[in-house]
Amino acid sequence: MADLNAILDSIKELKLLEVAELVKMMEDEFGVSAAAPVMVAGAADGAAAGGAEKSEFDVVLAEAGASKLGVIKVVRELTGLGLKEAKALVDGAPGTIKEAVAKEDAEAMKAKLEEAGAKVELK
Repeated sequence: MADLNAILDSIKELKLLEVAELVKMMEDEFGVSAAAPVMVAGAADGAAAGGAEKSEFDVVLAEAGASKLGVIKVVRELTGLGLKEAKALVDGAPGTIKEAVAKEDAEAMKAKLEEAGAKVELK
């Protein structure tokens, strides 16, 4: 242990340029690299794409169901559309109600529409 302390004390006394030279000599002597390991970009991109969870969704009205009037009211409430536009959207199902909605908001919209009798998908 005393030998290691002596080595450490010797290294502490070196100048920065001398430490860099020592590192280079150790790399050459032992066939190693002092550089930090780097992940291969191709492997990292594939893993990240597969594991990333979607944060924005499109709320799609798949089917209006039996109670079109109730669905039209909810569509108007959620989108701010007028009666004519909301009716056209519901009659033209399947169609997108809202695009790029945060996950929590999209799930809340889906719940309201399903409560009114519609079939809704989040894409």
